[in-house]
Amino acid sequence: MDANDVKKETAAVVIGSLETPTLTKAELAELLFDKLGLNKRESKDMVEAFFDILHDSLVKGQDVKLSGFGNFNIRRKAPRPGRNPRTGESIPIKARNVVTFHASHKLKGQVQGDTPAGEDFE
Repeated sequence: MDANDVKKETAAVVIGSLETPTLTKAELAELLFDKLGLNKRESKDMVEAFFDILHDSLVKGQDVKLSGFGNFNIRRKAPRPGRNPRTGESIPIKARNVVTFHASHKLKGQVQGDTPAGEDFE
């Protein structure tokens, strides 16, 4: 077993406690409590503050860059014609803003197995 296998096994232990593939805010707070020793209230407040900052920045139209992880960007989609698939009726689709996520090269490398997992995201 090499160092990469140990890191994957450690990650599986941390994430393995999750019952669903979705990671909730409560589960994130619990992981902070277990891994960092923060009390439960501090863990919950830290997770909430992080998501509040992320949410507020995106709502203001600002891009969010998480070093070593990826970028959340706001993209403007132009109005376009659409079609109701059930009736075939032509309907206009309004212009709107959408959030996109682009993973960093570091994260992509770890997902592909090119870069060892467990390195700090910096």
